[in-house]
Amino acid sequence: MRLMVSGGGTGGHIYPALALIDDLVAKDPTAKVCYVGTHRGLESKIVPARGIPFETIKLQGFSRKLNWHGLTTNIETVNLFLRGVHDARKIIKDFQPDVVVGTGGYVSSAVLYAASRMHIPTLIHEQNSVVGVTNKFLSHFVDQIAIAFEDARSQFPDKKVIFTGNPRAQQVAQMHSDFQWDSYGLQNDVPTLLIFGGSQGALKINAVSEQAIPKFNDRHYQVVFVTGQKRYDDVMAQMKKDDITPAANVVVKPYISNMPEVLPRVAAIVGRAGATSLAEITALGIPSILIPSPYVTNDHQTKNARSLVNVGAAEMITEDSLTVDHLMSVVDQLMKDDDKRQQMAVAAKKMGVPDAADQLLAAVIKLTHQK
Repeated sequence: MRLMVSGGGTGGHIYPALALIDDLVAKDPTAKVCYVGTHRGLESKIVPARGIPFETIKLQGFSRKLNWHGLTTNIETVNLFLRGVHDARKIIKDFQPDVVVGTGGYVSSAVLYAASRMHIPTLIHEQNSVVGVTNKFLSHFVDQIAIAFEDARSQFPDKKVIFTGNPRAQQVAQMHSDFQWDSYGLQNDVPTLLIFGGSQGALKINAVSEQAIPKFNDRHYQVVFVTGQKRYDDVMAQMKKDDITPAANVVVKPYISNMPEVLPRVAAIVGRAGATSLAEITALGIPSILIPSPYVTNDHQTKNARSLVNVGAAEMITEDSLTVDHLMSVVDQLMKDDDKRQQMAVAAKKMGVPDAADQLLAAVIKLTHQK
């Protein structure tokens, strides 16, 4: 098979694409893959580093500002889109894909639109419960739409929609881990809470978690507080200023590079409600306390979080109501109640799709046989 994939801007669009590619290559080592992104996006660093052939086109997203600058930006965006479609057609002609898959981000708009006009089988994957602008546009042109949240179904033409889950989930679910907490200086047999605001860290989560350390210090459970690489020094400086020292049951780390190996050992997690994170924690059945980012388009993280809250798989704290007392109240209630954690774990796992990459790949292969 010759597979072309396009998606970028954030890890939430890139990692599902890479999971699909990994699954294809594992099953068919003769498969050829081409990834199309932008030269400025995160994909330009991640994809080539994986040894995957990478092509670029120049595109930008629409401005939501209703002023003169927004208008001129959007005129330029339209012009770049038209030029991007032209460039995408050339890349497609050169590579001759059997199928083209888009995983979101504005770069996929030109690639998938061009492929659909060239009558090449096309599929888009929507990771969130609220559909992104690019996928909403592409839904009118592509052959099939794969979703990771059932809540997204009603936002697309129904006859095109299939549910596959997020392929990133399969990579985590299949991970065989020998990780033990003693490598962090913790005890292996004590329930451990992970606080993780994302790879870049989250200011409010970090600030409240730092202030909560004195309370965590005397709890019966353990805490691993991950600040994000670029915010670690700020958190450590603030701890010094506040004269806060973690006890033996609390560890503060900048980043966890082997997160898929660590997650199966986590008793509960406090974090954002991005699509990739939720795919991972539901695949593993991890109880969660979700603090949706208020800074994302269409508040989609809140909608993602509610999907888990509604089935009893998660608790939710809004960022504007996040305080030390509120956090400690929810965390303590969860960490001291083994039965509740078990019930939430079962509910989370029911939502998970541990074979999501296989399901998405099967849909892609089926599509190539239909045209």
